[in-house]
Amino acid sequence: MSNLPLYLALALLTAWFIASKLGKVSPAKAHELVAAGARLVDVRSPGEFGDAHLPGAVNIPAPDVQKRAGEIGKPDSPVVVYCASGMRSAAAARTLKALGYSQVFDLGSMSRW
Repeated sequence: MSNLPLYLALALLTAWFIASKLGKVSPAKAHELVAAGARLVDVRSPGEFGDAHLPGAVNIPAPDVQKRAGEIGKPDSPVVVYCASGMRSAAAARTLKALGYSQVFDLGSMSRW
């Protein structure tokens, strides 16, 4: 019985890890999509983007995605979003899907590229 908190913590950590990976596009698929013309969108801050970003990416910070979605392309065009950890890219992907974008791919962390 004394190990219950430990088991519960491990179960929650495992559930979080699995949930954080759901909906993420594989790095290989992201490369393939971008090579085929998908728009690559960095949803980090302009400062983070200025420090380093993936080649060919455009910077549209996550909080600005809704008002700047027109810069991404038509709602039926493919788009790959990424950020530093995967949190902002997941939020941006949800926003784009809610706006009617049908081909949204969330890479998650830039380090996965």
